[in-house]
Amino acid sequence: MRFWEEKTLEQMTKKEWESLCDGCGKCCLLKFEDEDDGSISFTNIICAQFSTIQCGCSVYSRRQQVVSDCIKLSPENIASVSALPQSCAYRRLANKKKLPKWHPLLTGSREAMVRGGHAVDGRVVNEQHIHPDEVEEHIIRWVK
Repeated sequence: MRFWEEKTLEQMTKKEWESLCDGCGKCCLLKFEDEDDGSISFTNIICAQFSTIQCGCSVYSRRQQVVSDCIKLSPENIASVSALPQSCAYRRLANKKKLPKWHPLLTGSREAMVRGGHAVDGRVVNEQHIHPDEVEEHIIRWVK
């Protein structure tokens, strides 16, 4: 049995917890929350700290200091963080669902995720290149 199938999120080691992240980058997208119904709208704008080369945060260990509204996921707050994609392993496991079949822990690499269109690779623009008045024009529906 694999660790994510036998342990709760709270029981995982730091290394196991971190390995759940598939590296899709969707949590690093700028999002809007509807004040009336709480729904989340994703954009194709990625945080300035996101590295498209490593497909992850370039300041990961100090991300909350650099980006004040960056959320640090934990077993304690995962249920209350609504701005995660449906495919997010943390969200799925917290909701007693299985990892998606393309997840790197199942396939051994990011390739199936990227080929399947589940990552932001090649589909985003850095927030530094967007005028604040144009952000809402970048709201999109991420099909995957």
